[in-house]
Amino acid sequence: MINPVTKFFAAVGGACLIAMASPAVADSYPSRPIKIVVPFAAGGGNDVLARLIAQQLSERLKQGVVIENRPGAGTQIGAEVVARAEPDGYTLLSTSMTTYVLNPFLYKKLSYDPLKDFAPISLTGNFDLMLVAHPSFPAGSLEQFVALAKAKPGDLSYASAGPGSPHQLAMELLMRRADLSMVHVAYRGAAPALQDVLAGHVPIMMLDVATAREPVKAGLLKAFGAASLTRFADFPDLPTIAEQGFPGYQASAWQGIVAPAKTPPEIVEKLGKEIGAALADAQVREKLRAAGIEPIASTPAEFTAFMTSETAKWADVIKAAKITLD
Repeated sequence: MINPVTKFFAAVGGACLIAMASPAVADSYPSRPIKIVVPFAAGGGNDVLARLIAQQLSERLKQGVVIENRPGAGTQIGAEVVARAEPDGYTLLSTSMTTYVLNPFLYKKLSYDPLKDFAPISLTGNFDLMLVAHPSFPAGSLEQFVALAKAKPGDLSYASAGPGSPHQLAMELLMRRADLSMVHVAYRGAAPALQDVLAGHVPIMMLDVATAREPVKAGLLKAFGAASLTRFADFPDLPTIAEQGFPGYQASAWQGIVAPAKTPPEIVEKLGKEIGAALADAQVREKLRAAGIEPIASTPAEFTAFMTSETAKWADVIKAAKITLD
């Protein structure tokens, strides 16, 4: 996005001035601490990723980078803080699939506009999902599960972390692709949903790999498929859902960093490069993968294109399932 100030000076013949000033903007930035707003409570996977990025940026930029947790209203509180902040590169948002892609279709009215209020900087991580079931569930594979669900339309139920959560949407996408009808049992978070699946109260759910890893390896859950396009390193023998008759199926919860709209492009570019360099570090990648987060970086343009694609994909799923949070 072209800075309006740049447009003005270009219009009055100040292009040379801008050409001289632009590098200076990036060279002098940052001159004071940067704040990254995380619209989730401290301690969760989103917070862990944001804090690791903040630590790396602080070391690379030789300036303090602090985390401010502003949870609530489906991430709207934190998003609004950044949308209304000065576009100077000193207030950033650790955005997510929920904030940018899902909320515009889950709520009739938002306190921010994801398309107009932010300047994408870079993707940072992917929270992969897998389809798991209680060991007593009669199906032993994805194929058998689909056959069972088709034989009993509306009889089987699945758990999720809540209405409009990535867990629900991943399941709704699979149901749509497989032409299934199941009952959604929504919980207030992934932890209580998992507890009921472990207890056998609800037979099946989509679950993030970090949480599913130990129960699956201990035999407390059985896994039917990876919701990614490639197999998981921790579960090399677990086929992807895409491999099992649903080409192109992919669902995950992703995270990235954005700035307020009209932030100087030189600053956006500089932050993007530094985030990319941080995520390329072998130790950083190892820490993230141990937490069940797949590190991914992108250019601002790639991040924009990715979010556009994700918006189209999940808008169809939300509308077809008639999911609303109002």
